[in-house]
Amino acid sequence: MSKIGKMPIKIPEDVEVNLNGEVEIVVKGPKGTVSVSKIDGINVMNGDSELNVLLESVESPNGKAYWGLIRSLLNNAVIGVSQGFVRELEIVGVGYRVEKVGNNLRFHVGYSHAVEFKAPEGVLLEVEGTTAVKITGSDKCVVGQAAANIRKIRQPEPYKGKGIKYKGEIIKRKQGKTAKA
Repeated sequence: MSKIGKMPIKIPEDVEVNLNGEVEIVVKGPKGTVSVSKIDGINVMNGDSELNVLLESVESPNGKAYWGLIRSLLNNAVIGVSQGFVRELEIVGVGYRVEKVGNNLRFHVGYSHAVEFKAPEGVLLEVEGTTAVKITGSDKCVVGQAAANIRKIRQPEPYKGKGIKYKGEIIKRKQGKTAKA
C-alpha cells in the first residue's frame, strides 16, 4: 500500500476544492486555479478540512500505480493556490544580463543576438538587478518547466561556471588543460 497515498491533505480555509464528476478536480484559492485530472481506480473524498485519496480496489491496475501520484498532485495544487511556488535563477558570466520587456524576458548571454523568452500563462517573471530571475506561479509543474526552459537557453559550463543556473545550484568544475598528470 502507498504510504503517501494514505496521508490526508489539509485544506486551508481560503481554498475551495470542486470534484467535477469523473473528469477532473479543480482547486481554487487566492493565488489562482489548478486542475488535476482523475484516474480510473482512484476516488477522492472531500471532508470538512481535508481531502482523502482512496483506492477503489487493490486489483485495479491503474489504481495502485497512480495512488501516490494523484495525492501528490492534489497536495501540490492546494499548496500552489494558497502559498504559490517560486523558482529563482542566477546568471553568471561577464556581460551576461537579463532585462524585462513587457511580460517577457530578454537574455544577453554571449550569443550574437539577444534571446527572447515568452512567459507561459499563469507564471509571473520578475527580474532582480540584471543577473537574477524569480519565477512565481500557482502550478508547480508550469513553474518548474519555465525555469528549466530558461536554464536551457545557456546551461552552466563546467570550466568557468558561466551560464544560467538555479539559485544554490553547485556546478561541478573541471580543471581544464593546465592539469598535468
